[in-house]
Amino acid sequence: MQSILSFLVSNLFSLLYFVFLLRLMMQWTRADFRNPIGQSVLQMTNWLIQPLRRILPSRGQLDNASIAALLAIALLKIGILHLIFGMSLPEGLHWLLLPVFDLLNSGLSLYFWAIFIYALLSMIAPGIQSPLQSLLESLCEPVLDRIRQAIPNLAGVDLSPLWAGLILQVLIYLIKQP
Repeated sequence: MQSILSFLVSNLFSLLYFVFLLRLMMQWTRADFRNPIGQSVLQMTNWLIQPLRRILPSRGQLDNASIAALLAIALLKIGILHLIFGMSLPEGLHWLLLPVFDLLNSGLSLYFWAIFIYALLSMIAPGIQSPLQSLLESLCEPVLDRIRQAIPNLAGVDLSPLWAGLILQVLIYLIKQP
């Protein structure tokens, strides 16, 4: 029963992470929030972001309310999982590092899958613009453009999604290591 409960808690919090991380990434890349997917992300996250925004105003591109919401969700997830397994809550610095590493891992994984889906859509339906493709373009192109500048196309084939995926997987691996 304990493993089922931890599975449910982990997956529910992963969905929350996904939506809140997506909102933060959309803000950082200045994606179009008028996009239907962007509107959905706003509606799913405003319940926590709007009250926090009254307390924590934004500073430039840094949205303090979104970051605080993500950290609060991460702390809550870690606390609940520790309680499910009958462990005491982490102490001191460990209590703060666990959510940061968990959020970094989730953010990098989200970026990996965004780039993967973006590359797949560009092969399956090139030139067709959908709300998903528009959103993924806003999220992925800043990273892919930097890679394209460093590593040129190979015989007219853009390998930047492959390189980005490899880099992200290495970073995920490094974060998971103790």
